[in-house]
Amino acid sequence: MTEQKVAVVTGASSGIGAATARRLAAEGFEVVLTARRTDRIEALAKEIGGRAHTLDVTDRAAVDAFAAGLGRVDVLVNNAGGAIGAETVEHGDPADWLAMYQVNVLGVLHMTQALLPALRASGDGTVLVMSSTAALAAYEGGGGYVAAKHAAHTIAATLRLELCGEPIRVIEIAPGMVKSEGFAVTRFRGDEEKAAAVYAGVAEPLDSEDIADTVAWAVTRPSHVNIDLLVVRPRAQAANHKVHREL
Repeated sequence: MTEQKVAVVTGASSGIGAATARRLAAEGFEVVLTARRTDRIEALAKEIGGRAHTLDVTDRAAVDAFAAGLGRVDVLVNNAGGAIGAETVEHGDPADWLAMYQVNVLGVLHMTQALLPALRASGDGTVLVMSSTAALAAYEGGGGYVAAKHAAHTIAATLRLELCGEPIRVIEIAPGMVKSEGFAVTRFRGDEEKAAAVYAGVAEPLDSEDIADTVAWAVTRPSHVNIDLLVVRPRAQAANHKVHREL
């Protein structure tokens, strides 16, 4: 009997990460959920028959300890990330920029470095980086997040070159406007009104399940098929700065 494949999902306590964990479990993977909120990932792990590990991806020692006890890994979904603030470059807080860099960039680096040996040993590994359309085009008020996601995009592109010829795929998914749990609220420091305004008048922004569907499709392609970069936007969004609103 074929051994069940294992997928590790970071940032799995809510939003895209939680939806991805559910969807990969439905696809037959044993899902290892990681996040800082223990109660949430333990509840979800019980729901989908997965494993929960409390983990801060910015803590390299913790990541290394996690990897050492993990065993088999076939898929790594680097989903943990987020935006803080919407100030201009001139007025941005360096502490916010550092926090975004640590989770969106170094978090990807830590997890990928730590799990590459297991992914290589699987004989058919996949590294998926969840970036953003912010990784591809700048927009006003997004300097820190744009910079961090550009860096995540560059990690994926460079890693793909460096692993060429090895049995590991490197996939990048770049979502546009996604109305996911907590993202905009975190960005606007808990201001629900500002968070809601992001999606005002947009008939159908993407949701977490839309992105989870994309992840599942990408990682279940035949082994010789690599989805280098997949940009996913709602129909109402033609670009970061071009959104149709029905007001």
